[in-house]
Amino acid sequence: MSTTPASHRPLLRPEDLWPRIVSTTRNALASGALQPIATDCRTLEHQGIPFQVRLLGRAHLKDERTKRERPRAAPFNPFENPEPDMVVGEPSPTHVCLLNKFNVVEHHLLLVTRVFEEQESLLTAADFEALALCMSGLDGLAFYNSGEMAGASQRHKHLQLIPPLGPEGLRAPVEKLLSPPPARGPTTTLPTLGFLHAVTGLGAWENSPQKDGARMLEAYQSLMAALGMGEPLPPYNLLATRDWMLLVPRACAETHGINVNAMGFAGSLLVKTPEQLQKLQELGPLEILRQVTRPAPPGAP
Repeated sequence: MSTTPASHRPLLRPEDLWPRIVSTTRNALASGALQPIATDCRTLEHQGIPFQVRLLGRAHLKDERTKRERPRAAPFNPFENPEPDMVVGEPSPTHVCLLNKFNVVEHHLLLVTRVFEEQESLLTAADFEALALCMSGLDGLAFYNSGEMAGASQRHKHLQLIPPLGPEGLRAPVEKLLSPPPARGPTTTLPTLGFLHAVTGLGAWENSPQKDGARMLEAYQSLMAALGMGEPLPPYNLLATRDWMLLVPRACAETHGINVNAMGFAGSLLVKTPEQLQKLQELGPLEILRQVTRPAPPGAP
């Protein structure tokens, strides 16, 4: 990461975020720095959730096979010195906002710590304050993959934020189960999911990074407590909007060759082959999610 003091550069304001995303995307596409992944997207309704299922394009699948056949290079941290064309701005002195280089969803943002922290680290007040500022500028879906087993591809701590996935204005397909959103404070579960998780409401969004970030940190800590999660932390996925937060402990990274990250629990799954798509259709998306998580406790609501 650049060593230039963050205080020497103006910080992002919520109202400037979307114009910066659009202009940075345009320039990064023109320079070739941004390399979107082509997919064929379809909707698969399962138990009231309109799951989005994306099938990887053939050209990208061929590239993936070629990469696997090459000798493994030394680990590389793309967040240490990010490509200038990918930098949207700095939401806080502790974080940098980047475009996701290999995005499946358009305008996919990464919120990366300026100083290296492990992806398995606890999320902090600084993480949520930076995220809250960006969520004030983009009312979308935020998520976090804690560790490789939860779908993280990089060790350097980074949260993610994407525009609403829809349909019908939903920020995530799973939001069908969260209308109206739960109340702030108590934690609860969504019986339809059928695996171990906890969810809570965030209350009214105030467009104050400090207040909204503090409320998100409080919700995160209450969800972890409700699930009995302590040090060392198990792998987990976290999802949040301005209204609610959902935490899912993980049991494994994939099933039937289908890798699942936080987007899967939002209602968006990526498959690499027609065979994987067929298996997903046979089992149903929720069964795929149940196979990579822990079972809900007996008698859970």
